[in-house]
Amino acid sequence: MRADRLVSLVLLLRQRGRLTADTLARELEVSTRTVLRDIEALSAAGVPVYAERGRNGGFALLPGFRTELTGLNHDEALALLTAGSGRGGEQVFGLGSALASAMRKVTDALPESHRATASDAARRFLVEPETDLLSRRPVPEEVAGATMTGIRRAVLAGHRLRIHYAATDQAPQWRTVDPIGLVTVRDRSYLLATRSGADRTYRLSRVLDAEELSEPARRPDQVDLDRVWRERCAQFLSGDHIAVLVRVAPQRREDLMSSAVAVRATAPDPDGRLRLEVTYQDLRHAEWALWQLGTDAEVLAPGPLRTALRDRATALASLYGGGG
Repeated sequence: MRADRLVSLVLLLRQRGRLTADTLARELEVSTRTVLRDIEALSAAGVPVYAERGRNGGFALLPGFRTELTGLNHDEALALLTAGSGRGGEQVFGLGSALASAMRKVTDALPESHRATASDAARRFLVEPETDLLSRRPVPEEVAGATMTGIRRAVLAGHRLRIHYAATDQAPQWRTVDPIGLVTVRDRSYLLATRSGADRTYRLSRVLDAEELSEPARRPDQVDLDRVWRERCAQFLSGDHIAVLVRVAPQRREDLMSSAVAVRATAPDPDGRLRLEVTYQDLRHAEWALWQLGTDAEVLAPGPLRTALRDRATALASLYGGGG
């Protein structure tokens, strides 16, 4: 976009001083003629850029010139810088380099009176660290950069998308979908789409490859993504899944959450344990997952799951109860 390129041109001149048109063209990945047109546009807009002739000539800004984001107050700048420093922000939908560039531009463009205090204040806030007081966070799911770029471009351009998707317990298959939007939650990212008119939700870590198609996606021009996500979640949880109420030791919380299909509620108990409402695919899945936690987890409901775990524990005790 031209506006972004003009900002980048000004920042290059501010940070590196006098530069030739050829150098600016290489940095901005445009032609020399485009650079000259951009210089004229900046001059017409009042940016004090001037040309120096001769062997060591080039374009430069008048000394002391600064760009400023008018209207951006201290708290707004602090919010942007803090958000940009949060763990996982660099992974969101493959926009890490764009986020880093934006943060540099925000810092550079702040008035002098705001820049130092906002940058220092942002270092006083830590967002989503790798380790919390109870346990280590799970490793975020990764998506290949080229794959993520193809998905993101199709979503933003409103084009159809071919994805090579590996569903659970199935061989990977190519599918053509109409992308609606992207959602990230608890270090997992999803593509919301439709396929042959039916709602589909795809986990991005299971997309092995993606191709943006030229034909337009069959989707509404406007979307309330928050509402669509809530509806998808409600539809998913109302299926044949089983809801489980369980008490778990804090240090095993992540183990529990990683094995569940979804976590619907969590709250502390007076004795220090955590009470969670989680969802599993079925009774067998719940029994297998919670058995792995041993005495660190106590199922409160449903009754059939408590019975299944009790019977399994009784059978194990009987096997080893004879002594040796």
